[in-house]
Amino acid sequence: MRTILVTGAAGFIGMHLSKRLLEEGHRVIGYDNLNDYYDVQLKKDRLAILESYQDFVFYEQTLEDREALNQVFEKEKIDIIINLAAQAGVRYSLENPHVYVDSNIVGFVNILEAARHFNVNHLIYASSSSVYGANVKMPFSTEDEVNHPISLYAATKKSNELMAHTYSHLYNIPTTGLRFFTVYGPMGRPDMAYFSFTKNILAGETIKVFNNGEMMRDFTYVDDIVDGIVRLLDHPPKANPDYDREHPTPSASHAPYKVYNIGNNQPVKLMDFIQTLEKHIGVEANKQFLPMQPGDVQATYADIDELQQTTGFAPTTTIDQGLKQFVEWYMEYYHNDEGR
Repeated sequence: MRTILVTGAAGFIGMHLSKRLLEEGHRVIGYDNLNDYYDVQLKKDRLAILESYQDFVFYEQTLEDREALNQVFEKEKIDIIINLAAQAGVRYSLENPHVYVDSNIVGFVNILEAARHFNVNHLIYASSSSVYGANVKMPFSTEDEVNHPISLYAATKKSNELMAHTYSHLYNIPTTGLRFFTVYGPMGRPDMAYFSFTKNILAGETIKVFNNGEMMRDFTYVDDIVDGIVRLLDHPPKANPDYDREHPTPSASHAPYKVYNIGNNQPVKLMDFIQTLEKHIGVEANKQFLPMQPGDVQATYADIDELQQTTGFAPTTTIDQGLKQFVEWYMEYYHNDEGR
């Protein structure tokens, strides 16, 4: 049994991951501030699932509170950190930039300092496909430069990768960054498009389809994401004395540092996604076609070759299967009403 700290444990990916880890016999220390960025009751309901397990311990704190975080490390013998806590959302970063710096920058340096001072064996942390910003070469590869973010959210995630490398170099801490690609599934985030689409379709309200529907996303089912993370637990990066510093590559280093894409590797047209959602709901949506939003990108597409080579990761859930599972959960959770 290993003791694994999961920050953002009451979040969408954090809950599903924590549940999987508990089922595999690990001890999970959950850490979350239960903020009101979206429905707090949904977060509490996720947490209730985890609290049914004997080996789950929960702390309601913020990452920005360095003293509170260090007290957890002093009390619990943490073997591995999986840092999923962050202020999410591209569009919200246009409205409230300071919260992104507080959570995603200040909070992350506190995590890095804890990993340093408490001898953690491996730090896995959430980056994002948004770091590819204005890039247009498809599929997105971790060998591509990511120096042109188009939202503050993306900039904070790129900053996390740079900060992690610094600590890997200075203190020999194995760090693994994961660039997530549009994760969806049961108990997901209400601010995500597929969630609001479902709510509005059931309520007979119009859904907003941006860029006139000319979007593609590498939608990835949450169980596949969790499988990829779990596979990485036993693959901490190692220092590479043979690393070619004259021809550096962005995703690796002489230090024990690595960045991977984690996605479905099969981008789907937004209109196809909506049609599949309509099929499982049994209702056709009223659609309003709108221009691209600031900070958004036209397409995402993950090159996952490196993660496959390292761990054998291979997503298995189709859009049809995944949306069927989501709609069934949504109908049960909200009792087919217009939301709580």
